[in-house]
Amino acid sequence: MADIVNTHQAEAWNGYEGEHWAGHYDRYDAVNGGYNESLLDAAAIGPRDRVLDLGCGNGQVTRLAAGRARLGGATGVDLSAPMLDRARTLAKEEDVANVTFEQGDVQIHPFPEGAFDAAMSRFGVMFFADPVAAFGNVRRALRDGGRLAFLAMTPPAQSDLGTVISALPPLAEPPIGHRGPLSLADPGRVQEILEAAGFRDVHTDLVETEQIWGRDARDAAEFFAGWGPIRHNYGASGELLDTLTEAMGRFERDGAVRLHSVARLVRARR
Repeated sequence: MADIVNTHQAEAWNGYEGEHWAGHYDRYDAVNGGYNESLLDAAAIGPRDRVLDLGCGNGQVTRLAAGRARLGGATGVDLSAPMLDRARTLAKEEDVANVTFEQGDVQIHPFPEGAFDAAMSRFGVMFFADPVAAFGNVRRALRDGGRLAFLAMTPPAQSDLGTVISALPPLAEPPIGHRGPLSLADPGRVQEILEAAGFRDVHTDLVETEQIWGRDARDAAEFFAGWGPIRHNYGASGELLDTLTEAMGRFERDGAVRLHSVARLVRARR
């Protein structure tokens, strides 16, 4: 494993959390894949570009970027060995040859300076212990004028997920929290971090999509109950599943559980 400074996240993503995401890669891609086109368009990937995918996870976005950069290539970097194993397997199965995956901590990973035309991330940059250091390292990896585009979570109340979570008993620390996944929810803070890291032309927008959480309410509830923050805070009781099934049932239509989702799309340049 490459050097790691974000040890807490490394432990989570190489333990249960990473194993759950790797084992259910298709489910998580169904949840988040509706944002793919918005992200790839914001990164403005050309056919000869060299693309860096930050917190690439199971690598769906990395492979899609490689398809757009057919004469260039894409590199995915992540802390999670289980997810990187899945990413490499899927790339081989899909015969995506111009893609590579590396394990490392974006804050300190030794990216070649100026090696990439674009860097992007689908919800993989909200967990940095030192976001200025991390984005500063990404900036050094980009050529002059290189592009950064990423998606970050917004408060759950802006999406149907908030309705599902509100059905659960309240916790002193909410299951998603006001740090971690929501660390880049505030556009003012995003601008401060990126400008401190040396980026310019910072723009933030809200984008929306429909997330598919399961084929029916019970299926969606069982999947959601296995998600790290919910499992950690609530366990896996039958009562929890019944509560989540009822909450998910409000969004069951056309053969699936469909939740409206809102995310923040950020663009910047080196």
